[in-house]
Amino acid sequence: MHLPARFSVFFLAAAVLAVCQASGAAAQQSSSSQTPGQTASTPQIPANGVYVATNPLAGVRYDNRFDLSLGLAYDHMKAGPTLLQGSNLGGLNLSGSMWLTRSWGLETSERAYVGTSGTGNSLGPTGGSAQNNIKGPFIQEYFFTAGPEWLGPHNEHGDMTAHLLVGGVYGDFTKDLLGEGAVVAAFYNNQVAPAAIIGGTFDLNRSAHWVFRITPDAVMTHYSINYAPYTSQFDVNFAISVGMEYKFSKWKR
Repeated sequence: MHLPARFSVFFLAAAVLAVCQASGAAAQQSSSSQTPGQTASTPQIPANGVYVATNPLAGVRYDNRFDLSLGLAYDHMKAGPTLLQGSNLGGLNLSGSMWLTRSWGLETSERAYVGTSGTGNSLGPTGGSAQNNIKGPFIQEYFFTAGPEWLGPHNEHGDMTAHLLVGGVYGDFTKDLLGEGAVVAAFYNNQVAPAAIIGGTFDLNRSAHWVFRITPDAVMTHYSINYAPYTSQFDVNFAISVGMEYKFSKWKR
């Protein structure tokens, strides 16, 4: 009988066809995963290069001995004891720290502010002739303070600190008063006065050395006047600065 032989040939042909199709599919899949000009034995390299993930905060530590920061600063104050208008001053805040322990250090902060101020109604002995020509005179403040600093919560992303700084401030209020004294504008006299700064910082680490820093503070000054009524007073005002800090990791505590 030729029928079984025909079935055997049929099944053999079907098996060969299936094997050929499987081999062709595998070869097509292998070729599609390769880039042009690349053989099966050539390592596969992404067309845009190799991407290596790095963590810029991996080296962040809090064992540095010194750091230094510089920021653009803002300060609100009143240039005289009876003035209704406040002055918005701008300037720079340069601060540095020396860390003594893991949580405590000594900080110094030097700040310079300049801006314009409204004037009061005190005419003084000139009878007001000079005051009529004084419009928005410039005033200046220069702080030099130091005190303890405390390192609060911190991790690789950032930290918070608190400080209490005491020292002095030089106020220059009469430079732009057309040669008149402070009385003509109801300003404080030019003087060196006691000052204190209470506040802290909010730090955002950008690398092992560089930190983005925000410094909000309450600024206290004690100015006086040498004309009637010869008063002196404490003023508490708001100040803030925004800038960058650099950690000197070469020197460790």
